[in-house]
Amino acid sequence: MSEKQQRLVYAILEFLDQSIKDGTVKADDKEGLEVAMQCIGEAFNVDPSNEQQAEQLSVKPATLQSIFDVFMKTRDKVGAAAPSPAAAAAASSSTTKAPSAEDKSQAEKHKQAGNALMSSKKYDEAIEAYDKAVALDPTNPVYYSNRAAAYSSKGDHLAAVGDAEKALSVDPNFVKAYHRLGHAQYSLGDYQAAENAFERGLKLDPTNAGLKSGLQNAHARITSEDVSPSRSGVTTPEPSGPAGAGGGLGGLAGMADMLRGMGGGAGGMPDIASLMNNPQLMAMAQQMAANGGLANLMQNPAVANMMNRVQSGDMPSMAELMNDPSLRELADQFTGAGR
Repeated sequence: MSEKQQRLVYAILEFLDQSIKDGTVKADDKEGLEVAMQCIGEAFNVDPSNEQQAEQLSVKPATLQSIFDVFMKTRDKVGAAAPSPAAAAAASSSTTKAPSAEDKSQAEKHKQAGNALMSSKKYDEAIEAYDKAVALDPTNPVYYSNRAAAYSSKGDHLAAVGDAEKALSVDPNFVKAYHRLGHAQYSLGDYQAAENAFERGLKLDPTNAGLKSGLQNAHARITSEDVSPSRSGVTTPEPSGPAGAGGGLGGLAGMADMLRGMGGGAGGMPDIASLMNNPQLMAMAQQMAANGGLANLMQNPAVANMMNRVQSGDMPSMAELMNDPSLRELADQFTGAGR
């Protein structure tokens, strides 16, 4: 019996157990469902109360319900996008009108407005601005790519995948769209697809640090799933959170590589890549990694949110970081780590 099958069964049992706890299942049906759960678990050798199995088989933070929701959205989106035979024939017999110079000029203004709204974290409004840009000039891959970043920033990674792929259908050589696509796929937990997206981008730009970092993190997640600790006898720390925000010292190194590739120091940010090459700072990070403090730091929601934005191309300014109480507190903790 494969581990993938056991993971599915474990997710089903978790869903059924939650349905009992939250009252979805009537009290009269509770006992019968519990017996059925026990039979299912025994048939597939899955025991939710076993801590080792829980660590090995759990798909958290995803749930069976969230995975199913992603499938339904994808199916609906593909179904809506698929034209009828008559519509397809009509489309093939007509030519798409090229945007005029005025259309392109107005589209650029909407894009700039969207970029400003992204900086202000007004993601829904930014998406509306990019919608207008796309409507005026659907031949520009940048508009789809920027909208993908906005969708990722608000947590709608499925929509981000659609826009990143649309950008690539317009221009297969638009490297940034591969980064958007890989990040969205990684965030959805589809590490194989993320790895593929990063690899495709690197074929066009082999020195892109952001794509390299994303590929390393996706590959690490695939490897950790294929070779579980119980099989290998070796416990290997896995990256957590968004690509590049791993829980160990490698996570900080990956962050430095990514920021170096994005031109660390821009947008009011200090040259973080240079900071990561500072021996004293790296010694502090190594000490934190040894006692588990670094893993906790990289799992902090504030850090995860910041890394999501960086991976999406939305580099926060230094002033913005300093005005965020949670990030100021993290800075105090980090700078005091070596005391």
